[in-house]
Amino acid sequence: MNLFFVTDTRELLHTKMRQEETYEALVEVMQAAIISCNIEKVGPEVTACSQASPFLSSAITNDVVLRTSNNVSVTMDNSFSPAHTLVQIVCQDHKGLLYDIMRTLKDYNIQISYGRFYLKQGRKCEIDLFITQADGKKIIDPSMQRALSSRLQMELLQPLRVAVVSRGPDTELLVANPVELSSKGRPLVFHDITLALNMLNTCIFLAEIGRHVIGDQEWEVYRVLLDEGTSLSTPRRKIEEGVWKLLMGWEQI
Repeated sequence: MNLFFVTDTRELLHTKMRQEETYEALVEVMQAAIISCNIEKVGPEVTACSQASPFLSSAITNDVVLRTSNNVSVTMDNSFSPAHTLVQIVCQDHKGLLYDIMRTLKDYNIQISYGRFYLKQGRKCEIDLFITQADGKKIIDPSMQRALSSRLQMELLQPLRVAVVSRGPDTELLVANPVELSSKGRPLVFHDITLALNMLNTCIFLAEIGRHVIGDQEWEVYRVLLDEGTSLSTPRRKIEEGVWKLLMGWEQI
């Protein structure tokens, strides 16, 4: 049995029509695997017990970079184009690379006019972006250039944080990713986590998804309590590395 605590952005899940619509969507995906499905409203005493703990392991909250992509280089040039600032990025390719660049520029209200993307041997990427500020002007201010370059470098160096830690007597997998200013989280993270654990023959006992402020940024944190019967058979380091690599799209486990 799988138990989910969900919310409906339309606030209609208490109606029979919305419940039937949800059930039909689940059946379409799961087909014969679904035996029954019950949707009911829960009381405050149940939702209080289901809330994720506000405390996070220092393995996730520390700014110390433990597991990262390779070196990232970000440079800016205003001499190449009369109307745009050229941003040149050299980094290692990973799943969601363009997403990480776009969400960072979006948070700074930067417009992209056009760009070029080169993928070289060994997953090395070279990216040229011709950008402007929201007012259509170049980025002239040196402090703004430094801030944007530093943020891009940080986001591409460590787009995700992954750690396997002890939660009392149990083993917990933590995965954190930055939230956009629009409050949207990174897509397909939970899918990739469950896929990686399945490939590692490691079962999930309980999973919690919550939002936490780490430093000056909001992060979406996935807390996955591993099944005690199987989690000990796979070394923690292998779980951490396997989930990280699948999330980054670097290799199959």
